[in-house]
Amino acid sequence: GIGNITIIDDDSVELSNLQRQIIHNFKDLNKAKVKSAAEKIILLNNDVHVTTHQVRINKDNLAKFIENHDFILDCSDNFPTRFIINEICFLMQKPLIFAAVKGFLGQVSVFKPYLKNNPCYCCFNPNIVKEGFELPLSQKGIIGAVAGTIGSLQATTAIKEILEIGESLVGKILIFDLLQNNIRKVNLNKNINCQICKLQ
Repeated sequence: GIGNITIIDDDSVELSNLQRQIIHNFKDLNKAKVKSAAEKIILLNNDVHVTTHQVRINKDNLAKFIENHDFILDCSDNFPTRFIINEICFLMQKPLIFAAVKGFLGQVSVFKPYLKNNPCYCCFNPNIVKEGFELPLSQKGIIGAVAGTIGSLQATTAIKEILEIGESLVGKILIFDLLQNNIRKVNLNKNINCQICKLQ
């Protein structure tokens, strides 16, 4: 059947974006990221139905965007957005396929906290930050090849979840230090003091 993908992002393509991904190029500078991404996806496979929303997600709008979706992929680059995605996925009982990158470091996990004793993202990272919070510039660097590697692993994880094959990352997180060639799989526990899981 036809696949359905929804892309949500309020940003436009900037020069600094080009080194860390392959979906935008120089011709896309200043174009809405959602439009640029949709164009490339359709060129790869025009059987895919792509919906775009050029908005910044918040607690009030995300639920309506994802209500008809089976899997949510968090590809965000900031903590406030990650916490919103986690909370709404928790409340709507949506599987959250998570990835994050910083420098040579990367993380990949799957969160299904609506299943018994399984953690949400906030069980793992309870430091909920305010909307205006940003990391210092010195901590925001991203190596393009690392983003590509972790993004590919996130996509592979999504395929495994869709097909229900292989070992699941629910309740686990893969942590990559590609500078030191160190890859760890760590078990995650539900945090009884988690502010999100207490909403249940």
